[in-house]
Amino acid sequence: MNSESLITWKIAGLISTLVVILSVPLYLMQERQRIEDAREIRLKPEAVFVGSNQCRSCHKPEFDKWQQSHHRMAMAVATAETVLGDFTNAEFEHYSVTTRFFMKEDKYFVRTPGPDGTLEEFPITHTFGWYPLQQYLVPFQGGRLQCLPIAWDVEKKEWYHLYPDTPPDPDDWLYWTNQSQNWNGMCAECHSTDLKKNYDMATDSYQTTWSEISVGCEACHGPGSNHVRWAELPEMGRPVIENDALTVRTGDMTSQQQIELCAPCHARRMSLEDNIHSHADFLDYGIPQLLNPGMYFADGQILEEVYVYGSFMQSKMYAREIRCSDCHDIHSIFRIKKGNDLCLQCHKGAVYDTKAHHFHKEKGEIGDPIQTQDGRVLFDVGTGASCEQCHMPGRKYMGVDYRPDHSFRIPRPDLTLKIGTPNACNRCHVEKTAQWSMESMSKWYGQKKRPHYGTILNAGRLRKGDALEDLVRLAEDRLYPTVVRATALSLLGSYPSEKSHSAVNRALTDETSLMRHTAVQHLREVDMDRLLSRLSPLLYDPVKAVRAEAARQLVTASPSSMPSDVRKQFEKAFLEYQQALERTADFAASRLNLGNVSAELGKNEPAIKHYQKAIDIDQEFFPAKVNMAMLYNRQGKHQAAEKLFKEVVTAHPEQHEAAYSLGLLLAEMKKIDQAAVYLRQAAKGLPERARIHYNLGILLQQIDQDSEAESALQRALFIEPDNPAYLYALAVFYLQRQQFEEAKPLAERLTDYPSSRSTGRQMLEIIKQQ
Repeated sequence: MNSESLITWKIAGLISTLVVILSVPLYLMQERQRIEDAREIRLKPEAVFVGSNQCRSCHKPEFDKWQQSHHRMAMAVATAETVLGDFTNAEFEHYSVTTRFFMKEDKYFVRTPGPDGTLEEFPITHTFGWYPLQQYLVPFQGGRLQCLPIAWDVEKKEWYHLYPDTPPDPDDWLYWTNQSQNWNGMCAECHSTDLKKNYDMATDSYQTTWSEISVGCEACHGPGSNHVRWAELPEMGRPVIENDALTVRTGDMTSQQQIELCAPCHARRMSLEDNIHSHADFLDYGIPQLLNPGMYFADGQILEEVYVYGSFMQSKMYAREIRCSDCHDIHSIFRIKKGNDLCLQCHKGAVYDTKAHHFHKEKGEIGDPIQTQDGRVLFDVGTGASCEQCHMPGRKYMGVDYRPDHSFRIPRPDLTLKIGTPNACNRCHVEKTAQWSMESMSKWYGQKKRPHYGTILNAGRLRKGDALEDLVRLAEDRLYPTVVRATALSLLGSYPSEKSHSAVNRALTDETSLMRHTAVQHLREVDMDRLLSRLSPLLYDPVKAVRAEAARQLVTASPSSMPSDVRKQFEKAFLEYQQALERTADFAASRLNLGNVSAELGKNEPAIKHYQKAIDIDQEFFPAKVNMAMLYNRQGKHQAAEKLFKEVVTAHPEQHEAAYSLGLLLAEMKKIDQAAVYLRQAAKGLPERARIHYNLGILLQQIDQDSEAESALQRALFIEPDNPAYLYALAVFYLQRQQFEEAKPLAERLTDYPSSRSTGRQMLEIIKQQ
């Protein structure tokens, strides 16, 4: 090796040595940074929302599907790209009122009746929805956005009114500038991502915010900043972090977890707080609607706009752990297969997709057009052979939005005949009777029909006396869906008896949060010590709705009656209850509950203010009027109470409880003839309520209506034959009229009860002397 080569070799060696020496600290620095980044991700769990565009580079196939989804267009700023409706001076006439849609300086406007019913010009700032209709939002004072009642029919490409038959008056809750059509409270949290309603009860105003205007990736996956920071690390240097630092685990979910991930927006519910994407149980976030009248038919079929969760919870699919993604692509939301192929993923086509199963014309066979009850025309190229038509009969909401029922039920025309619920057969065959449909079903599938919980719930709704045992059995049978059991449990509140009381007590320890919550709501315990004993453990319930409701029921308990640790837990749980109500105090129901709490605590003035605000929000919200009337009555303000009760009974003649209360009030005011009118109305409307018949019988004697009084007292005793008060009342009635033969057996029965034994003996002595 010559000297020049040696020099070159030394230089190269020196350089290599320097590189090695210098690279060590550089590597250590990079490793240290990687560790610090991982440590920071671990130590900073409070992720923030970053927007769907941050997901695009790594998750392009999913992002592209989402871009085409209705979620993506759930809400948007009104622009030429987002507005579907005709704003070229288009006019729409409804009940002799003309609304005009137009543009000024590339902005969208509408001229339509305003808050007082007179025509005004309003700017439109946002679109709402994409298909099959699009609505438009108008800004108002107090941070409000209101939904126009005239929407755009995307298929027909025309304007239409959401209330085509009877447009609401300006003082109606349903009128477009009132609370029913308020975006902030009614719609916002399901059409935007990271929605914070921010309602201020003191100023009756909103400061509503969102991180993304539509339903984006983070609406399901939760705030993604930690995940993005993790993903931006070099692939080989990414630390092993649970769920890749995503807030919500969407992989390896159970069916229940996935369904409850969708439920906050796809359920009719009262939300307790904003969706923080970390709820362990759905009732930590909201309380789902039970199968109540006005919302569901008695057999659980959808009636009002209740979305999907409540109906799906009733299905066998739910019980067998079928989940949303088994039918819907989770990013596009479209069905993963078309027609019957969707169902045939699980159900054998050789058995179910045959004429031997459905007995209808198959695809390709020519049939007559059928006009359905919801206005659709089925031109039969095998529509009757569609699984959906028979097992998911839907209804239209908002005029044009057809939504299938997700309880996946077998058509039951026999229930139509028994309890008046609709059936899939007569939905299409409107010219036929339910009897015809039942006979056809019996011919095809046999005569035997399985018992259905709808008959029990219907009897409970009607407060039939013989429904008690069936309701108890249904509430405690774990083979039935939880929402059905909870509904049965709620109906037991109309049956004050030891059996119903015991069933509610047992449900306090049910494994499901919905049953526990319903039990706490409907627990009727007069003795405060027993109430405290039963509900104190529920103050520690892991589910927010349960412990908050337990605190609400214990609000009148004396602080000294609670151990200090229980008292502290009560205060925490009651604060959760109060915060939930204040968050939703833009709704009449929450104001009612705030008023109820104030009234129970003896704070009458705040109670009156809450009740009045509930009425201001919704003039037809009768519970607030009834409770305010009750409070006025306790305060001796009988005329004010009478006025409110009469408003309720006049506007809602079906509210027989209000008629009963009004009758008692009028009797107290010595307006006996008027009182009799309303007690008769209540007795007719609530024929199984013994106490009403009893009070009516006592009252009628004062106006010499003896024959009717006797019938009323007899009816009360017939309903509750072992009630000593009713035995006594009827016995006295006969004694006063010297009808001793009729009085004697009643007096003898009184001697069977320790509390009335001496009274019965005295009566028998009087009868003997006569």
